[in-house]
Amino acid sequence: VSEKIDKVVTNRILALPIFALVMLGVYTLSIGTIGAKSVDFMNETLFGTWIIPSVTAFLENVGCAQWLTSLVADGIIGGVGAVLGFVPQMFILFFILSILENIGYMSRVAFIMDKLFRKLGLSGKSFIPMLVASGCGVPGIMASRTIEQDRDRKMTIMTTGFIPCGAKMPIVALISGALFGGSALVATASYFIGIAAVIISGIMLKKTKAFAGDAAPFVMELPAYHAPVLSNILRATWERGWSFIKKAGTVILLASIAVWAGASFGVIDGNFTFDPEMPLESSILGIIGGAITWVFAPLGFG
Repeated sequence: VSEKIDKVVTNRILALPIFALVMLGVYTLSIGTIGAKSVDFMNETLFGTWIIPSVTAFLENVGCAQWLTSLVADGIIGGVGAVLGFVPQMFILFFILSILENIGYMSRVAFIMDKLFRKLGLSGKSFIPMLVASGCGVPGIMASRTIEQDRDRKMTIMTTGFIPCGAKMPIVALISGALFGGSALVATASYFIGIAAVIISGIMLKKTKAFAGDAAPFVMELPAYHAPVLSNILRATWERGWSFIKKAGTVILLASIAVWAGASFGVIDGNFTFDPEMPLESSILGIIGGAITWVFAPLGFG
């Protein structure tokens, strides 16, 4: 059965179009359909209708200062909640990718990409670190140590960072959901733009003296297709999803508080003051933005 499937999915003509369709299907499910509904519920209902108004009312009833109420409700819960609203979407995305890895399809992708990689001066072995980098760039770069040739190893290290990894994918999903109406096409295009960056940089490096020459041969055994193991899929999904939640609870939390403070504090009539409805031009963010507007003048802003 595996051989019959491989005659189609590793076909020299059909392989790349099938891979593109698979990725489009992944993003359509995780971002365009199921994911979009989960984000709407989390952002508009859970946080927008239930949590933030309830917290605001509670803090006002116990007599908290206006700035503290705004900090907790708008800065912390509102800021982090806007990101946590995408958590179900991320878990759906990671769940589907874990299934593809578990059934053995992603190993076929390495085989498919070998011919393309050779044109860039890389061997198919370079795809294994890049495959690992789709989860996280750091272990992906570390995985390049299995490449024997020094030249191939250095080229792999220099290009692997362009691969859309677990840290980049949530950002792609956030931008697609927030700015493009949950478009699966935009998310898919962003993925392949990352792949294109690898290709272009590989071609550029191959033209240099340090990286000229033929790539090392690539030999790998393709495992037989098998039914996905639910425990493995859930473990991989949780590890990737939890890393995203931890980022939301640390880095994004601090960034949300900083943005809230910059938008809520400012100078009105010569006095530094707090106002939850602070006019943008009077806020700290507005003042900083106004000072650097000239940088963006060539783009037509400001």
